[in-house]
Amino acid sequence: MRDAFHSLWASLSSLPHLGQILAATYVVYLVLLACYIVLQKREPVATLSWILSLAALPYIGLFVFYLFGPQRIVRQRLRRGRSREGLGTYDAVGAQDDTCTELARVGQATTGLPPSTATEVDWLVDGAATYAAIIAAIGQASRHVNLEYYIFEPDHAGTAMRDALVERAKAGVTVRLLLDAVGSSRIGKRFLQPLLDAGGEVAWFHPRQLLKPFKRPWLNLRTHRKLVVVDGEIAFTGGINVTDEEDDSRNPNAYRDLHMRIRGHVVHSLQLVFLEDWIYATGQGAGNFRREDLFPPDVPRRDQGTIRAQVLVSGPDSAWEAIHRLHVAAIQEARHRVWLVTPYFVPGEAARMALTSAALGGLDTRLMVPRQSDSKFVTLAARSYFDELLEAGVRIFEYGPRMLHSKAFIADDHTCIVGTANFDHRSFRLNFELSMMYNDRGLTAELDAILQQEFDSATEVVPSSQRPLWRQRLPEAVARLASPLL
Repeated sequence: MRDAFHSLWASLSSLPHLGQILAATYVVYLVLLACYIVLQKREPVATLSWILSLAALPYIGLFVFYLFGPQRIVRQRLRRGRSREGLGTYDAVGAQDDTCTELARVGQATTGLPPSTATEVDWLVDGAATYAAIIAAIGQASRHVNLEYYIFEPDHAGTAMRDALVERAKAGVTVRLLLDAVGSSRIGKRFLQPLLDAGGEVAWFHPRQLLKPFKRPWLNLRTHRKLVVVDGEIAFTGGINVTDEEDDSRNPNAYRDLHMRIRGHVVHSLQLVFLEDWIYATGQGAGNFRREDLFPPDVPRRDQGTIRAQVLVSGPDSAWEAIHRLHVAAIQEARHRVWLVTPYFVPGEAARMALTSAALGGLDTRLMVPRQSDSKFVTLAARSYFDELLEAGVRIFEYGPRMLHSKAFIADDHTCIVGTANFDHRSFRLNFELSMMYNDRGLTAELDAILQQEFDSATEVVPSSQRPLWRQRLPEAVARLASPLL
């Protein structure tokens, strides 16, 4: 083998102008890839970071770019083509509303989903209460149960949820389970077999394709959504995955998190979100679904709900960054307060400017993050922004010792946004995310009470110029450099 290698190298070395040929090839390779990256029209810092990485690491950099580099999915064709595929007949989702507020119009324009209403919204705090409510709703299902999860573990929580689905599938209820191939990678066929044997359907979102060299593996583009729709009448969404790590009845150190149980017309929009994800992942046509099963006519109409609600979706299939845009717009519209709770805080320039402007304008501006998240690197990156925020007047709180996993936002006394999206580049640009925006004083007051308990038990960050250089300030600054890529 060594002799063959030396023989090959000697043959290559004898070629005239080999160095010039390799240099020219490298330049062409770099220029072509740089042009491709530039045409993605992402933030200049992120674009330059990728180009410099490819230039400095021509082979390793290309492999990393292949796995994680800028990727777009032209999935909007599913929405544009709904009429051709039959989904356009689901007019129960509601016509576009030209009389809604500016925030609702922005949400409608960026997602295609019109503002709607809910008759009931119940806040579910932590995993034990959430799992109990979901399993109870599954047990009452008579037509279908549709589930989409980022993390679904084969532990106690996952087994209890699976067994509830198996029982309903055996009773003739249609069960569809859509799982992210990376987040739920611990689940194997043996765990799913009882559900499959009972007639349930399981699909994987962006399955890994490392052994298929001519297909992008999509490792960096995940569905981060947590969604359950039962009979088209009741839905659950929020930040809680299916795992013992979030079950406070079994784990005293379980994540602190927030979920929602929703009834009313807005469930139709959530059903449509699941349906589009399911069609995208499975390739099934809309003809496989019956409207009367998915969108039952006895669900209250949009004008019958008292809680103004709107579904916000975002992902790499759209350049509008709807959830990010709505947060920034709501901050800019606020007149009295802005409260933001997130486990991962890596803001872009627009969000950082909006938060500091709110504080400089005298609004009650608060940020709550975990004292230590499950990513040390993201924790350091988040803290690199503290000095600027504190100087502007933002009050920052660190929650602990439990990991804070809630994603919640309040503007004034009537607007709140809660869902799956963290306040970072990954959630705003790379992941498929789902949030709910409400315009309702009563519901916002209930969320206020929940968050106030967390603020009361958290530690407020005090400005300090004595923080150690090598242990804190320098690591934070280094972590911040990677913010556009996180």
